[in-house]
Amino acid sequence: MPWLYFSLKPRHRKWAEEWQREVQARFMELETVQIAEGCFVAPEARLFAEPGRTIVVGPGSSIAAEVFVHGPVLLGREVSINARASLDGGTAGIHLGDGTRIATGATLYAFNHGLDPERTLRDQPVTSRGIRVGSDVWIGANAGVIDGVTLGDHSVVGMGAIVTRDVPAWAIVAGSPARIVGDRRERR
Repeated sequence: MPWLYFSLKPRHRKWAEEWQREVQARFMELETVQIAEGCFVAPEARLFAEPGRTIVVGPGSSIAAEVFVHGPVLLGREVSINARASLDGGTAGIHLGDGTRIATGATLYAFNHGLDPERTLRDQPVTSRGIRVGSDVWIGANAGVIDGVTLGDHSVVGMGAIVTRDVPAWAIVAGSPARIVGDRRERR
């Protein structure tokens, strides 16, 4: 668990840092993955990048077990992605700002399929506009964010919400489709 890794006592920290170097080196040698210093990546994470679809993990970030990430995805500083979250950058990519937190089971998909009735679903064209998540954003457990959405700095997406349109800075959204239910600055 990433939070346990970052709270280790010095005598255990040395072993854990060596272990993480090995785990991260395996990801970086097999795929187009860049991992900055001070990160935690669970060996059970699934990172898939390819030429033109790089995954960049910023300093101090953490990726838990059973997380699926398909580039292009850029994590800022101190971003955390919890177990079983799923991020697919499509072709336009996902950008996560500094300090963003993504809870268990959240899904961010930066692509969509067409619905032309003259074509089978399998043969629909795929589009990708990308997803931009500001700094200090919290995306709750099992929430979903669709292609083309921007989440403003300091916003919160409630558990299970489905975000289909842009969310302003400081807004708290919930529901399906997500709607504004509050402002973080008013909750003290």
